[in-house]
Parts: sequence; structure tokens; C-alpha cells
Amino acid sequence: MGGIRTTGDLVARMQMTRKMRLPEAKRYVAEKLGLSVTEISDSTVMRRVREELDIGIITAVAGAAKGLEAKARIADLLGIKINSVERLKRKMGQSSVG
Repeated sequence: MGGIRTTGDLVARMQMTRKMRLPEAKRYVAEKLGLSVTEISDSTVMRRVREELDIGIITAVAGAAKGLEAKARIADLLGIKINSVERLKRKMGQSSVG
């Protein structure tokens, strides 16, 4: 799948968090992105989609989401919880209260 070049990272997250098998995880991610299963494996298509959704790309681009910001967008897009994002949300909530 190519990791962050395509959707390998997103598919792997679905396999780990929802215990989906590979074909099911690919279909889920494709549906969430509004693409076909073939398109989510195309690095040219996915570069454009990742830039539009601001969910992280392989090369640094000024102003584009990186790290936890990209992970937070991915969590929202896929409807999953990512531990590091949840920890940051809790920490931010505590610091804004006190």
C-alpha cells in the first residue's frame, strides 16, 4: 500500500483499531475518502487527496499538517481514536482549565 505515500498507514490503523481484515480495511478507507480501492493505492491520486484533506504527506510542505495535527485529522476522518491524539486532547483540556 505504500504507507503515507498512498493509504497504507490508514489501512493499517483500521486493521489494528477495528480488527479488520485487509480487504475490509481497504474498502472502509476508500469509502471514507470517496475513492475506489484501486485509487487508494495510486500515489499520484493520494498525494492530491492527502494535500486536500491535510492528513500528512511524505514531503514537508509549509503550512501542511504534520505529526499530531495530521493524526488528529486522520482520527476524525476515519472515526477512530488514536492514543497520542487523545492524550494531547486531555492535556490541552487540563491546561486550559487551570
